[in-house]
Amino acid sequence: MAPTAKQVDSAAPDVSGLDTAAIEAGLPSFDADTLAALIRRTNHEYWNLHAPTIPDPVYDRLVEGLRRLDPAHPVLDELGEATPEGPVIEADATASIPPAERLGAPVRHTRAMLSLDKCYGPEDLYSWTEKFEGEVLVMPKMDGVACSLRYDAEGKLFLAATRGNGSEGEDITVNVLEVEDVPQQLDPAAFAELPGPDGAAPAVEVRGELFMKLSVFERYKEQYSNPRNLTAGAIKHKERGKTKAYTLSFYAYDLQGTELPTEREKFASLRALGFAVEECDFVPRGELQAAYERWSARRSADEIDYEIDGVVYRASEVAEQRRMGETGHHPRWSMAYKFQGDTGTTTLEEVLWSVSRTGTITPVAIFKPIELSGAMIARAGLFNLNHFDELGLTAGAAIEVTRRGGVIPYVERVVTPGAEGETFDIPKRCPACNSEAVRRKKRDGEFLYCSKPEGCGSARLGELQHFAKVVDIQGFGPKVVTQAVDAGLLSSPADFYTLRVEDLEEFDRLGRRSAENLVAQVDAHRRIELPIFLQSLGIDHLGKQNAVLLANEFRTLAGVRGVSREALLEVKGIKDAIADALLAGLETRAELIDALLEHVTVVDLPERDPEAEAEAAAAAAEGALGGKTFLFTGALEAFTRKQAQEKVEANGGVPASGVSKSLDYLVVGAGKGAKSSKQKKAEKLIDGGAALKVISEGDFLAMIGE
Repeated sequence: MAPTAKQVDSAAPDVSGLDTAAIEAGLPSFDADTLAALIRRTNHEYWNLHAPTIPDPVYDRLVEGLRRLDPAHPVLDELGEATPEGPVIEADATASIPPAERLGAPVRHTRAMLSLDKCYGPEDLYSWTEKFEGEVLVMPKMDGVACSLRYDAEGKLFLAATRGNGSEGEDITVNVLEVEDVPQQLDPAAFAELPGPDGAAPAVEVRGELFMKLSVFERYKEQYSNPRNLTAGAIKHKERGKTKAYTLSFYAYDLQGTELPTEREKFASLRALGFAVEECDFVPRGELQAAYERWSARRSADEIDYEIDGVVYRASEVAEQRRMGETGHHPRWSMAYKFQGDTGTTTLEEVLWSVSRTGTITPVAIFKPIELSGAMIARAGLFNLNHFDELGLTAGAAIEVTRRGGVIPYVERVVTPGAEGETFDIPKRCPACNSEAVRRKKRDGEFLYCSKPEGCGSARLGELQHFAKVVDIQGFGPKVVTQAVDAGLLSSPADFYTLRVEDLEEFDRLGRRSAENLVAQVDAHRRIELPIFLQSLGIDHLGKQNAVLLANEFRTLAGVRGVSREALLEVKGIKDAIADALLAGLETRAELIDALLEHVTVVDLPERDPEAEAEAAAAAAEGALGGKTFLFTGALEAFTRKQAQEKVEANGGVPASGVSKSLDYLVVGAGKGAKSSKQKKAEKLIDGGAALKVISEGDFLAMIGE
């Protein structure tokens, strides 16, 4: 199925296939659940697998999009987290276990290895520096693998671990011993001079970044995509001696366990202890932007031998760091100023319209190729119809294009209108199926949609790929699905279950064996658990989270299909607009559900046990919180939002989904600045006579005895 002259197909915007065009266009087809799932998947790839499939700036855009759609979404409290499994190795247990036997074992960090807060302009940077006194440390933001090194009372390395989820990482001691930049024994004289707590010998921990120099990566660039991924693989290699061959380097950026009062003294000590500390400087406040620009210029001119994606600023005074504190996500005393991409001027040639799985039709600018941030760029998404209208694009116009964050192409403005003045009209019909195109307003702008996405060829391809990925039917990538659609074998997800080996073995690059494997994959997924089945339907707002909510509440597919609007609104997290979308989606997908049920068995959840639930409720009522409802707002100091909700449940309370008259307590985080909308609403309800109380994070901790 070849695209028409005005059509560009997009990959399905789900957790298994990132729709880059949609992200470049402002996330028009992503709901909050899909964004949350993408962020969780990307965290897993980055922290656990060390093999990210999207670059950091795109990840940042996903996070910004979720914050815009649902600022209170729980996944925002999980940023940068991963999920190591297995028993956790404690520091004092490593002496009895040889390093080779510990490789890959989870290790609990003595202090959380947090992410960094980010800014993209001087205004935010200087606003941040007004919050503390003293010098400012400036250093490159290395693009490598974060690592913790622990040394014993004699200064000998006994444990090395990756960052992991910030709380727990993986043991990589045996391989770190092969990295020449990492001292196995700290310099005795310098180590003896380190001031420990109360005069005792310090338990030193050095944190830094494992990385591969670009000059070393030249040997591998034909086989590997980037130095970071290769570093991650090398440091986890299962075969002894292999890590050394990759010539990895280590950049130390923090020294913990001492009573040194400033970053200046910490870095001097790191050098004296034997670490090769890369360039860092202490910069006057008036020159912070100039320091950023120097690093940016050196990076663009290929004057540094390692990859960086920004500049890190840190308050130098340790006393100020302690005063400012940390959130559950980042220290308040440090900031990462991320690089923006190059900007250039080129000529606009055409505007095409991309059709996504959900039927969103997005404008895409096609222009004369231009080199930006080391890559040739020839297209850029135009976000939404508002941005398209504001630009006033004409054929042949000179346009300014930026590669934001060094990755995302963005049309900033029209420099000179086209000589002929030919404008690009918004299509009245879908470029993929010729159905009517309709405009709809959303919170983040106005978008164009195909009025009949269920019959749209481009949307149908996305729907089929979405179903296969959610159900986990392996092997049905875009090429195979497209061939099956063109051959008339697939038009609905139910058609997967009627495919025959004889039909598939004729496809390009498939044979009998591959066709048999595909059919076997389909047959292996004829029993589908209820939450997965619901998510596979591709209904708006029915992502993984809401699918689990509905399954837990209504237990059976029949129960979900027969649900009323009133019953939906009683489910935690389901609001008016979401309820309406779910009901409309279930009605629209009724024929598909019936067709699927001819081939698959949906595994419903077991019936509720009223007696067991009553016993659980009674046990909860006996907890410290006695069945009361709690909601959290603001930056929490003691734990993440998710951990706070777990504390509520563990102490017999009930986590709430929003502010209402039935809420018992709104807990305001200790790091909260201006009042949030939740707090304002709560205070308004209190003024109206509601019994709910607004309490501090400290009050909450006292209630649970912590």
